[in-house]
Amino acid sequence: MQDLKFSKIKTDFLEHLEIEQNRSQKTIENYDHYLTRLEDFAGEINLSDIDQELIRKWRLWLNRLATSNGDELSKTTQNYHLIALRSFLKYCAKRDLPCLSPDKIELARTKRPQVTFLNEEELGRLFSQPDINSVIGLRDRAILELLFCSGLRVSELVSLNKDSINLSRKEFMVRGKGQKDRPIFISQSAADWLQKYLANRMDASKALFIRYSGTKKVDTSGNYLRLTVRSVQRLVSRYAKLAGITKHVSVHTLRHSFATDLLMNGSDIRAVQAMLGHSNISTTQIYTHITDPHLKAIYEQFHTNKIAD
Repeated sequence: MQDLKFSKIKTDFLEHLEIEQNRSQKTIENYDHYLTRLEDFAGEINLSDIDQELIRKWRLWLNRLATSNGDELSKTTQNYHLIALRSFLKYCAKRDLPCLSPDKIELARTKRPQVTFLNEEELGRLFSQPDINSVIGLRDRAILELLFCSGLRVSELVSLNKDSINLSRKEFMVRGKGQKDRPIFISQSAADWLQKYLANRMDASKALFIRYSGTKKVDTSGNYLRLTVRSVQRLVSRYAKLAGITKHVSVHTLRHSFATDLLMNGSDIRAVQAMLGHSNISTTQIYTHITDPHLKAIYEQFHTNKIAD
């Protein structure tokens, strides 16, 4: 194999993701982060240095690597590194660069994630926590309602603008992972709270959800800045604790609750897949345990229990 600098080809690959693949900036940043971890481990390497033995040692290094909080990297996070490298090698192969076959990289087995969702009573307690006598409380109530009724990812939610949502039609389009557009539908309750929140807005910021606290809440023009993903994560966690909900509640818990609610009320899993924006049905199948209690009822309703003598 000829000597080709890994760092140079990595830059070409990231530009390919941006231009030809039209991947989001966040995806490109993640791939850059994961591939840089290979350089952190191996130093300055050539493409020809990437063989199964190097990958084996890198996987061992990742397995022992601690995060900034002192925690070990989860198997899922370790797999993200391998997926990034596999995509990189596929790119190299398409360019006819001599490299290890991407098929040689096998992902680690991972446990199916435990789905946590909130029932109707818990959702009611959660929604009642924001102080709706303040604009911040109105904003937070609108956020909670919108997350549950739409199944939006938190990154999708914070990128919304005031003109993104048609409150009269109660629907809009959002561009999610993989730059794929999908329709989002919202409840009348969410539309009402959004309307109340917007009616109390006195600023010119185009962002739907804005910051009201912190040292960096306005831009150079004096407009309020967009609320961050981390801020939404914090407010959901805080309100869950105030509501006395003992289970771990995150922003994704509301997305899980959205999918669970649909399935429990008889929705087809393919429809849920489309509304969540999952590319692969296997991702949506983490919710299939929700439908398991219905199987016995279906069996008793449709199976011939007794054969005539």
